Amino acid sequence: MSDANIELRLWRQFVAVAEELHFGRAARSLHMTQPPLTQAIALLEQRLGVQLFERTKRSVQLTEAGRVLLPQARELLARAQSLPAQARAAAAGETGRLRLAFVSTVGFDLLPQWVRLFRERHPLVQLELLEATGDVQLELLARGEADAGFVLHSPGFAPEGLSHCVVATEPLVLALPQSHPLARLESPPLADVLAEPIVLFPRRILPSVYDALIALYHAAGQSPKVAQEAIQMQTIVNLVSAGLGLAWVPQSVTQFQRSGVVYRQPGAPGRRRALPGCETSLIWPAGNTAPALARFVEFVKAQ
Repeated sequence: MSDANIELRLWRQFVAVAEELHFGRAARSLHMTQPPLTQAIALLEQRLGVQLFERTKRSVQLTEAGRVLLPQARELLARAQSLPAQARAAAAGETGRLRLAFVSTVGFDLLPQWVRLFRERHPLVQLELLEATGDVQLELLARGEADAGFVLHSPGFAPEGLSHCVVATEPLVLALPQSHPLARLESPPLADVLAEPIVLFPRRILPSVYDALIALYHAAGQSPKVAQEAIQMQTIVNLVSAGLGLAWVPQSVTQFQRSGVVYRQPGAPGRRRALPGCETSLIWPAGNTAPALARFVEFVKAQ
């Protein structure tokens, strides 16, 4: 039998003798007789190839090897004793690792408070956060490199093939350069807004929201004049500040206060056509049964 296969029983017996420095007392503490304990220590020394105790008729003392091994043996036994509780905690989702991706808009409001609360309630769950656009999140989930993610989409258009939970619904609003004539109006007329150049995200980032915006322009007999594309909402707002155009952004982005930018809700469109909105959903693979993920989903649904 190799050194690595030494039973915990032998280490427990070694610690008992090392603490008592007396085979008789150690045997009583272990609820056994002395001869089997003496044989067990001899067997442990044989397997290790070192002497752990100096024995005389009157005393038992640890050798240098025994003194070095004692704290490590105690740690080994303590860790072994904690394993059942750790297993139960892991099965209950109280420990483990959760890799959570998120779009930037969630980081303005929901994510900071939820991360803080979840960590307070489940401090042993290792939460790893990764900012990523929706298309990147789908790739991460497909490759098993993320466990869940917060994504944006049009109402009712959560990514297919994944479990999901809607956590927020919000309208799209306009970001305008502060110097733009329409910025002086609390509710700029939609017809005027649709005639202006815009800064827009690529379709692959938010396909359902992109399509809803294009449909809004087409319903008014127009096509959007895309002056510039950008991926991150903060970048879009920064480009608006630079005067490249207007931008449609989720209402949560209004918490990003950029000098030179104002946010407005356009006036009601003709024929009372509803302006596009968006939803934020938590998404995760239906086949992922990790307890830590289940615990987080349960937490999010309760908020």
